[in-house]
Amino acid sequence: MIVGSSAGALIGLQFVVITLIAEIPIEKDMERAGSAFATPTIIHFGSVLLISAGISAPWHGIAGAVILCGVLGVAGMVYVLIVARRARVQTAYAPQLEDWLFHVLLPLAAYATLAGSAYATRSNVRGALFGVAGAALVLLFIGIHNAWDAVTYHVFVVKRRRGAEAERDR
Repeated sequence: MIVGSSAGALIGLQFVVITLIAEIPIEKDMERAGSAFATPTIIHFGSVLLISAGISAPWHGIAGAVILCGVLGVAGMVYVLIVARRARVQTAYAPQLEDWLFHVLLPLAAYATLAGSAYATRSNVRGALFGVAGAALVLLFIGIHNAWDAVTYHVFVVKRRRGAEAERDR
């Protein structure tokens, strides 16, 4: 419950941040960079919210929650591969090791854990639930890191660059 409500609140905050930096002029290829670096943050927060709601739902048995976690895990892995491709082809920003870690490797591991936990419920329901909880927490922390990274990049790099360009043009 706590993780889900945290994800919901952070989704709202991400929208506030995007609104605040919307006045910054868009650089070359920034739209594709956004789909590689900003959109996945909302997807991860949304996944955490969906996991929380799905686990908390009053199912008649465990099958519904297991199917939800399995489908979300597999869909998340596919999405992370799409994000990796988007990060490679965009030209607005050169991803560093930390970017690959937090935008590809860790999310892929979290979604794989989620899918694996769904499968593991066949033999160890309690252990599988710990796997689901761990995957949700990792996705939440990834989202927090990536949102902070995006905000600091726009404030300390893009905004300063714009200020320096404006100063030079005077």
